[in-house]
Amino acid sequence: MKTGKMCSAAIAALIVSGQVAFGQTATPDAGAYLAGRSAGLAADFSFGASYYAEALRADPTNVVILENALTVELSQAHFNKAISLASAMIDLGDNRQVPNLVAMGEAAKAGTWADILSQLEDGRGIGPVVDGLAKAWAQLAVGDTEAAMRSFDEVTETSGLRSFGIYHKALALAAIDRFEDAAQIFELTTESGGLRHNRRSAMAHAQILAQLDRREDAVNLIDTVFGRGLDDRLTDLRSRISDGSPVPYDVITSPAEGIAEIFLAVAEALNGDAPDNYILIYARMAQYLTPQHTETLLLTAGLLENLQRFDLASATYSAVPRSDPAFALAELGRAEALRDGGNYEGAREVLRSMTFDFPNLPAVYVSMGDTLRASGDTEGANAAYSEALARYQPTNPDRWIVHYTRAVTFHQLDKWAEAEADFRAALEIRPNQPQILNYLGYSLVERGEKLDEALQMIERAVAAQPENGAIVDSYGWVLFQLGQYDEAVVHLENAAALEAVDPVINDHLGDAYWAVGRTTEARFQWNRALSFMEANDEDADRIRMKLSKGLDAVLVEEGEQPIDVADRSQ
Repeated sequence: MKTGKMCSAAIAALIVSGQVAFGQTATPDAGAYLAGRSAGLAADFSFGASYYAEALRADPTNVVILENALTVELSQAHFNKAISLASAMIDLGDNRQVPNLVAMGEAAKAGTWADILSQLEDGRGIGPVVDGLAKAWAQLAVGDTEAAMRSFDEVTETSGLRSFGIYHKALALAAIDRFEDAAQIFELTTESGGLRHNRRSAMAHAQILAQLDRREDAVNLIDTVFGRGLDDRLTDLRSRISDGSPVPYDVITSPAEGIAEIFLAVAEALNGDAPDNYILIYARMAQYLTPQHTETLLLTAGLLENLQRFDLASATYSAVPRSDPAFALAELGRAEALRDGGNYEGAREVLRSMTFDFPNLPAVYVSMGDTLRASGDTEGANAAYSEALARYQPTNPDRWIVHYTRAVTFHQLDKWAEAEADFRAALEIRPNQPQILNYLGYSLVERGEKLDEALQMIERAVAAQPENGAIVDSYGWVLFQLGQYDEAVVHLENAAALEAVDPVINDHLGDAYWAVGRTTEARFQWNRALSFMEANDEDADRIRMKLSKGLDAVLVEEGEQPIDVADRSQ
């Protein structure tokens, strides 16, 4: 398979083209249904399930409600409920993608492979990629190996599905201990360009080579595909191959795992291009078949985070076994999900435990710093970032972000010398990083220090990210503070166009308009800024004073020179 994923538009078309709907009734106009639909669209699956259950009590054969109820139950990993709802839809003669997907997964879990073959013969499919591969795995499961290989070849010969067919045929051969044949498929197709390894296929190929005692070839494969970019599981695999330790073939060992791999591959192919709640359906079905499959769990948890279902994401991360090399990564994900969900104490507890289990892992202390900072403990965050930096290798380029975030905490703690040192340390590693350039340059201007260098930094930040409204605003505001009001207006107008509802940017633009005599427009922008602020925002009172008295009077009250006598020659 291609590194990353197939062309998303092509695979999406191949997935959904198998969807057929029979007997669809009109969408009910009931309060419970509408409330459930609203909750489902907001990814509030629990409330959605409750409302749909209420709607089904009134209309138990309505396939629209049934399908929506099925989706929210499946999204929560309530597999038994999802299976019951899918069965009800199929019994009603309905033929849709989601219940067919669940029925296929249930049959694979139960090992009733004839049911999958019957389902496909009856036209109750999901789409060409899933149907073709599922047929092949089912044939393999019932002992018809020759038919299975022909079915894999049929998928390979289908336009747009070549890499899927090749990959799954190799996995199937390895699952029945035909490692020589599997290795030959991988080698011939990768050499001809028919298959480009991704993480999963490279791991499978390396494990297959290890079964053939071709350990040097396996190590070379890992190094060629990934270079130095090895995650924990790949590092563990490479080490075991190199030192002669036992390396079992465990990527796909059964037809049920093969079906799960189909669902996972579809989810990965669509990830980032289809709605997260749709991708989640495939990820959950892969999880149903392989509950402790690390890649599936990590993908599912990430989708749930995107949907802001941090409770479900945390629970999913926690399902990664402690023995798995990716356990630390999963625990970091769990801490982040807890933090993003506002459970700072829960996140801290996970990270405190990790400091005992992984005392030398810098990412643990970075995450602790982020958590403490989010909860308002700036001093604690600063100390945690220092602990992280003490554990990084001096040549590790990831240090830049920790220097940067620690610099921000030093700045918030009014320790400018330390903050500037960290900002400049970050710049030594990433000289053109726009966040660093913007923050440091803006801070220097606020302090009235090194103004020429500061302005050059912000200009470089704008050049790097001209569509970043916050950075463009910084440039305009620095020009304003330097008295270059006409130029400031141009850039602040651009920033306001990029971030139309940002109160700070609108406030800055109002000040710039006032400075060039466009007082009516200034008041308009200040009013806009107020409309985007919370009622208790500390800047709101100052804006109200500007609306009442004008910017000049406010500046005089603050002990500053009014704009109309400010030196504009700078």
